[in-house]
Amino acid sequence: MARYSRIEVAQVMKETGLVPLFVHSDIEVAKKVLQACYNGGARLMEFTSRGDFAHEVFGELNKYALSKLPGMILGVGSVTDAGSASLYMQLGANFVVTPVLREDIAIACNRRKVLWSPGCGSLTEIAKAEELGCEIVKLFPGGSYGPSYVKAIKGPQPWTSIMPTGGVSPTKESIEAWFNAGVTCVGMGSKLISKEVIVNEDYKGLENTISKALALIKSARG
Repeated sequence: MARYSRIEVAQVMKETGLVPLFVHSDIEVAKKVLQACYNGGARLMEFTSRGDFAHEVFGELNKYALSKLPGMILGVGSVTDAGSASLYMQLGANFVVTPVLREDIAIACNRRKVLWSPGCGSLTEIAKAEELGCEIVKLFPGGSYGPSYVKAIKGPQPWTSIMPTGGVSPTKESIEAWFNAGVTCVGMGSKLISKEVIVNEDYKGLENTISKALALIKSARG
């Protein structure tokens, strides 16, 4: 069962502005990555549901977060059906992120008052997601649309909260472009938590990257 309400999760997304994305089949590696993100100031992590037994790794990682990392909110991404969403919510997922807009997932999450963020592209999809109760829409793939698209959406729909995923880098130029366009938060995966970090076990470097990214977000917001 989720420990954080969807309103609490949405608030942390808005406050911190960053949702790191990560998956690894080795629970010990996953713990070290999560710890580094936490030490760097991140308070959210989207565990990507990929590969066999990913849900088992997530379950153990969430137990670790609950016992060792106070205030760390773990959710799941790349969820493609209501059954998978329900499985992860049973394991304590505090939010569910999907690559596409699916009404069955919306219903499953709303039933438990768990935040869900569907991948949308068009303004019609975004409006439909909000009609289904979505708090923060995932713009995916973000790199295909760019910051100018966010700015265009915010014109007719200033109430829309957007989280681009894909096409976001932990650089001053990238972060300023997205936040100046009006995003609520950004999702970052391999450009934040690279393969090199894992291979070299450079968890201190990851901690520093997270810290710098959060500082850039704060600065971009003024």
